Amino acid sequence: MRRKKQKEQEARENQERMLETQEKKEWSLFKKQTIKEIIAPTGIDASDLNGLEIISATNKLARTFYVSNLPRMATFPSLFRDLYNFGDVNVSLYINPVGEERSQKELNKIINELETERLVAQDRGSINRESDLSYKKSETEQLRDEIAAGFNKLYEATIMATLFAYSQTELDNLAKMLSSEMAKNLISVRSAWGIQEEAFKSNLPFAENRLENKAHVFDKKSMCTVFPFINADIGHSTGIPLGYNKQTGNLILYDNFSSSLANYNMVIFAKSGAGKSVTMKVLTSRSAVLMGIESLALDAEGEYILVAEALGGVNVTISPNSNTVINLFDVEVEQVKDEITGRERTVLNIENKVEDVTQSILTMARGSTRSTEVNELTKQIIAETVAEEYRRLRITNDPMSLYERSDSIKSSKKEMPTIGSWYKTLQRKAEANTNPDYNYQYSYLLKVMKQYIREYNGQMAYFDGQSTFELLSNIPFINLDISQLEERFARPLAQQILLSWIWEKYVKKNSEDKKKSRKKRVLVDEAWMLLPYPEAVDFLNTMARRARKRNVSLAIVSQRFQDFYEKPEAQAVLTSSDTKLFLAQDKSEVELLKEVFKLSEGEVAYLVNCTKGEGLFKVGQDSAILQITPTKKEFEFVETNLNKIVEAERKGKLR
Repeated sequence: MRRKKQKEQEARENQERMLETQEKKEWSLFKKQTIKEIIAPTGIDASDLNGLEIISATNKLARTFYVSNLPRMATFPSLFRDLYNFGDVNVSLYINPVGEERSQKELNKIINELETERLVAQDRGSINRESDLSYKKSETEQLRDEIAAGFNKLYEATIMATLFAYSQTELDNLAKMLSSEMAKNLISVRSAWGIQEEAFKSNLPFAENRLENKAHVFDKKSMCTVFPFINADIGHSTGIPLGYNKQTGNLILYDNFSSSLANYNMVIFAKSGAGKSVTMKVLTSRSAVLMGIESLALDAEGEYILVAEALGGVNVTISPNSNTVINLFDVEVEQVKDEITGRERTVLNIENKVEDVTQSILTMARGSTRSTEVNELTKQIIAETVAEEYRRLRITNDPMSLYERSDSIKSSKKEMPTIGSWYKTLQRKAEANTNPDYNYQYSYLLKVMKQYIREYNGQMAYFDGQSTFELLSNIPFINLDISQLEERFARPLAQQILLSWIWEKYVKKNSEDKKKSRKKRVLVDEAWMLLPYPEAVDFLNTMARRARKRNVSLAIVSQRFQDFYEKPEAQAVLTSSDTKLFLAQDKSEVELLKEVFKLSEGEVAYLVNCTKGEGLFKVGQDSAILQITPTKKEFEFVETNLNKIVEAERKGKLR
């Protein structure tokens, strides 16, 4: 019995030894596998000295670069921003601290070398060279002393990047582009020629640096400039809760009028149904309630009627059937600072107003067909007639010329010229004209402009007459609804005329008293309608540039970013907007966004696939993935989907 148990014990031990031997053989085989076999079983072809081919289903090409030269001075966090945001690129930073003993030894050696070179330069009479070496020596001594006192430290850092592409031509083009972008910050990047495989392995997540001889020396202060991590959250310390950062889950506070912004303007681009209107309704309603910001919407689709009602604002409808009249000849005074004395003074700039009215009438004269009959002669006739209208009423650059002269203490404001009175002046000038070169232009204007004159029952006469509506102060939301106008021409024309009128009645008034100047926002919905009309685009650009001085934010909401970017006349709107929000995009649009704003592949993919209310939020140089979710109460006036509104009402009744 004992012998039988002994044999069983020996059999078990033999089996365990065999299993152990087998495991050792398998581990040995695994250890013999190369890095290629572990991470890419299909293999990596490193036959090219200046790149790698990753043999897989996609056959991607890769080229690894290392930073070879750095600028003398660097600022955080812009040193390697272009590298981190370049596109399909992997970046590695290998940082090794240098011991204090070695630091002191190396720095003392450099100090001695600099002193020797300085003495040689002094003997040769090279004053500039001597001065430069003295400065470098002083810097090095200061660094050595800081390290000795424990206030600083030296580091050796190797920075490398692997660029990926699907063709050799694309890889070469991207490599040139990367070198060009980095050169803007005085940074040189070089391809790891001849050692591409070693460089590629160094840029894999194995923490094995095989390019140690390409390291640069940093001190503690300059070392922070290489890190891509500044703050996962964007926004401001104060402001409205706009939405959530989907990357961190934190709330984003946004202050449209923060002093950290270069300007107060913002643009929102997204495809139809992505949530543009909902976003602006949330922004305007929360900023009105929480920050007291007044907003005025130029509403092309009737989207903001409920918002105005919910906030206790005003709805004004411009249509052929309404009694509301907006006079494009209205002009107001404004406060400007004297460049010499620095004092504020009241001015009335009639020359600018004549130009604004001329631009509006030019758009009217061109009509929906954008007629080529309108030329410089036409503009000259219009401008002369507009100027004559103001002269007829003795309105000059003197602010007091806006008022009737009276012996009484109070003086009433003069009635302004109108498009109807301008037309009569045009008729008189046409009858008195003796220059045959102007006959056709007068004839054309008299025919085409009749449709805007109330006396002739013109179908677009809603801009003829004295204004029946005054833009009042302290109103949280004013909505100018032009949705009932014809879409192809009447709405863009109304947008242009109303923008000019808003500038006079709403924006200029915000500069009358700097101490009481309120924060105001002008919202232009469906701004793409203005783009075919050069005079309208020109005024929009001017407004974008000048709004900040009057503590006003211009908000542009449109569908296609490409329409604005590819039209040089409209690019000032983009460059003058420090805040940009890109919601869901069409595939045709997203490539242009990627090129212009250096978006990563992940950001591009997100913009194509994100859901309603989600997008890329850029404030200055910072960006985040934003999710905007209206509250239950806000849903009552921000939702525009009729099906969802009906469903919500049905559920409400059921409850």
